[in-house]
Amino acid sequence: MIRLFVPHDLAAGAPLALDAGQSRYLAAVMRQGVGDEVLLFNGRDGEWRCAITAVTKRAVAVRAEAPARPQAVGPDLDLVIALVKRGRLETIVEKAAELGARRVRPAITERTNADRARVERLTAIAIEAAEQTGRLDVPAICEPVKLDALLKAWEPGRRLLFCDEAGDAPPILAALHGQPAGPWAILIGPEGGFSPRERAALRALPYARPASLGPRILRADTAAISALTLWQAALGDWTPPAGAP
Repeated sequence: MIRLFVPHDLAAGAPLALDAGQSRYLAAVMRQGVGDEVLLFNGRDGEWRCAITAVTKRAVAVRAEAPARPQAVGPDLDLVIALVKRGRLETIVEKAAELGARRVRPAITERTNADRARVERLTAIAIEAAEQTGRLDVPAICEPVKLDALLKAWEPGRRLLFCDEAGDAPPILAALHGQPAGPWAILIGPEGGFSPRERAALRALPYARPASLGPRILRADTAAISALTLWQAALGDWTPPAGAP
């Protein structure tokens, strides 16, 4: 069944008007009509089965019928990614949404090779990925900030896994072994790597753990996907609960 993210509150009997893009998608692309059902979610009220009640040139109207799944969220995991070129950044956001990151936080480092991010465009990519993967929430896409400022305002209790290409860090699974789940962030540097000053500052942080992603130099998008995958396998919701077969 078609799934769409909406900002509206969802409750039994609630009438909703979908936006122009969603309406065009349902009516013109998917050929949906009155009486057909779609699944809607808003990141707060779970997933709802909704019936299409009207199709006009301007909008598709629906009515929330019954809950399909209760609200749930994945692990509290941020991806902090140094700004890279637009195409790669869009891929990173898409895959971060698919792999369960709760937030994507672009950072400006000393060797960052891009100077801006289109947050509205990246948010649309995250929404589409959430719709397609069955997520009940959409990862937040933050405005870019300088890495120094981000670390200065770091959230107490959030651990940081920083992927260090210097070659002397432990393998990522070894770095994560025995660590608690809880709030985490993964930091991926720019294509040129962290500067010596940044690396020294990161290694001095009591909440940061350096980790290696192997003997090969990875592009930022490959590094982000790899680190998210391994973190999920070690500490995230890919790990079965205690006592599960």
